[in-house]
Amino acid sequence: MASRLLLLLFVSATLGHAHFPSGQRLKPRLQRDRRNIRPNIILILTDDQDQELGSMQAMNKTRRIMEEGGTSFSNAFVTTPMCCPSRSSMLTGKYVHNHNTYTNNENCSSPSWQRQHEPRSFGVYLNNTGYRTAFFGKYLNEYNGSYVPPGWREWLGLVKNSRFYNYTLSRNGVREKHGAQYPQDYFTDLITSESIRYFRSSKRLYPHRPVMMVLSHAAPHGPEDSAPQYSTAFPNASQHITPSYNYAPNQDKHWIMRYTGPMRPVHMEFTNMLQRKRLQTLLSVDDSVEQLYNMLVETGEVENTYIIYTSDHGYHIGQFGLVKGKSMPYEFDIRVPFFIRGPNVERGTINPHMVLNIDLAPTILDIAGLDTPADMDGKSILSLLETDKPANRFQVTKKQKVWRDSFLVERGKLLHQLVERKEVSQEENFLPKYQRVKDLCQRAEYQTPCQQSGQKWRCVEDATGKFRLFKCKQEGGGTKGVASRQRPMSVKSQLYRRDANVGCDCDPRDLQPPNLRPFNKKPFFFKKKVKAMKSYSRNRYSRSVAMANSYPGNHSLGGGAKWPRPTGNSSEDEFSGMGGATEGMAIPTSHKVTHRCSILPNTTVKCDTGVYQTLQAWKDHKLHIDHEIETLQTKIKNLKEVRGHLKKARPLECDCNKYLYKYKLKNKLRYRGVGGHPFRKGGARDKKAWLLKEQKRRKKMRKIIKRIRNNDTCSMPGLTCFTHDNQHWHTAPYWTLGSFCACTSANNNTYWCLRTINETHNFLFCEFATGFLEFFDLNMDPYQLMNAVSSLDQTVLHQLHVQLMELRGCRGHKQCNPRTQGGRDHSSFDDYRMFEKRKWPRIKKPSSSRTLGPIWDGWKG
Repeated sequence: MASRLLLLLFVSATLGHAHFPSGQRLKPRLQRDRRNIRPNIILILTDDQDQELGSMQAMNKTRRIMEEGGTSFSNAFVTTPMCCPSRSSMLTGKYVHNHNTYTNNENCSSPSWQRQHEPRSFGVYLNNTGYRTAFFGKYLNEYNGSYVPPGWREWLGLVKNSRFYNYTLSRNGVREKHGAQYPQDYFTDLITSESIRYFRSSKRLYPHRPVMMVLSHAAPHGPEDSAPQYSTAFPNASQHITPSYNYAPNQDKHWIMRYTGPMRPVHMEFTNMLQRKRLQTLLSVDDSVEQLYNMLVETGEVENTYIIYTSDHGYHIGQFGLVKGKSMPYEFDIRVPFFIRGPNVERGTINPHMVLNIDLAPTILDIAGLDTPADMDGKSILSLLETDKPANRFQVTKKQKVWRDSFLVERGKLLHQLVERKEVSQEENFLPKYQRVKDLCQRAEYQTPCQQSGQKWRCVEDATGKFRLFKCKQEGGGTKGVASRQRPMSVKSQLYRRDANVGCDCDPRDLQPPNLRPFNKKPFFFKKKVKAMKSYSRNRYSRSVAMANSYPGNHSLGGGAKWPRPTGNSSEDEFSGMGGATEGMAIPTSHKVTHRCSILPNTTVKCDTGVYQTLQAWKDHKLHIDHEIETLQTKIKNLKEVRGHLKKARPLECDCNKYLYKYKLKNKLRYRGVGGHPFRKGGARDKKAWLLKEQKRRKKMRKIIKRIRNNDTCSMPGLTCFTHDNQHWHTAPYWTLGSFCACTSANNNTYWCLRTINETHNFLFCEFATGFLEFFDLNMDPYQLMNAVSSLDQTVLHQLHVQLMELRGCRGHKQCNPRTQGGRDHSSFDDYRMFEKRKWPRIKKPSSSRTLGPIWDGWKG
């Protein structure tokens, strides 16, 4: 026994003195095998891909690689269901209210975005730490291709919005146009081959440098052009027909949902075709994912690469009667597919935690070994991917991960005035008002009485010792503050005596009427008289008569009819148009206002019988009238602006046949815009407001002119509508059922919503800019068919509103990731009613793709 122990000691001592390098002996196996510690990152992004309508069921290759080979998140959402705002959130990790890209046009790739937020995207951070960064595909909707965004070593960005053929790319700042040849011009295949080429060359030239690539596909966004080999796929696609399909109208939801009625047969046929073409475009993306994966396997980088697959937002096709689109706060628009695979990521698992598009940037930074910046609103999801293995055999319970259970869904923005006021307040002095007034009153120009020429304000000390500013109203000062006005006075409203300095040889005593009242006592017309004069224009029948054939300037009168001249003894009132018809003036029996309605002589309105027969005919004609009213109002507004410009630009010439003007009126016009409050920056604010108003007016005019030129009868006031005809799709399968019109959204569709999912609750609470409220309990109503806000107590509504307001103003990941305290033990929403008495419809969730029969047959990864 002793000999055996001695032999064992001898063998162990011999092995202990073997010549192994100490560093290699202590180095773990993972470090010995891997050439590079930092992993590669590939982000695959699709455009408008839904999760609720079964689009992922068509991508068998992607599901095998990403779902079976990684982790899928069952509660993945976007914070804004629109392209440019959501993509901006992905790049910066911020909510929309923090990066200010509110719509696909508002601040999308604008100079403000390029100056403030683009230099803080995740590409910039990784590029600064040695990653070889590359971007391929669609960037932002308004990207014009004139520059390369910071942070990207290799750049191949799509100019403007998604297209599959006939598009323009910006290749490292150089624009290149592509045609309609397959496969060299097909967008999905092109960016796939370019990304594979870049990855291979990077690993060949810089084998120890990690690569971060973004592949931003156009599919399944319109115009939904598929590759030729997939143009016959999915002939019976019907996964989009959910319980909410064509569920309309919805009188308990916000305005556009109440306005939208059931779809017509042509609309329903279009939704079937649209779903089919969208799935066909995704088959090319499915091939792209497989090619990328095979490339990683061939280069030996698959075990050292994180692959993330997601979409910028969801989509709806016929849900609630909306033919197509996005931008709604409901599940079909905010839910997206989300997969991740890579080192230490558990395979084949489904993670129920809530992940958002604002989590992409922090996650990518965390993978690269960087800390999340304080201004990012999202959080890294790597902590959710760690396997819950006990630290030792004595640890029985697993530590619960702390993660958010609520997030903000926002679309649109506040009025320009509110945002503008906030911006101005940040630039103003934050001293108290009394201190600012006191400092201002130290100036000599405000200490003298209102007797100096051009003085507008003076300081007066009250009984309590505080200084107050008063506007000068005496003759010696500002002459009632004429110069302090932001616009010059109307020259017709003042009569001046001749000044010696004015070179005009007119005698005012010969020109001024003797019975003219002084200007500063009474106006030329009393308000009552003006009101009586305006009543003529409000008389509908008189206006219609004048428009028909009785206006003096109308030269199209038949038979050479002349406007009757009043006789010498007739008074002005007899010919004012308010009394009876004069001789020779024929009153028409009716005045035709529209092609279907007329105004009778007794001021009643009569339309043809077709308007009253169907609701759709009545609605169409009413929308036509609203469109005409909006066009005329725009024209009147433009005419008023031109009239105001002419008033301001009237030349100051001396005309002895009219009025005499004082010479110092010219000096008063020079004070335009400088006579405001002494410490209020009103000039810059008014100029900025005018510029914003002018931009909106010009944009509106361009749209109206475009509609008129194109003879567009589809566009409706306040609605976002589209037309579709046989020439819309240029690749098979083709649309052959003719043109139609459909409206998908409204201008007042601005909202802020609170989406919560935890152990006890699953709901959506929305506040619209119009003041409308919506609440859906998705545990009982998963398809959001009924608005249950009327069943909530006022206390619960107040709690929901408070939490929503906190999220609307949050900044940084510490404020923007709330977690209801206590989990199952306590929640601030435990008091809301569970709707036991309400009769909810019995709804069954659609079956999986395995039971859909011929829809998915023949398509294997």
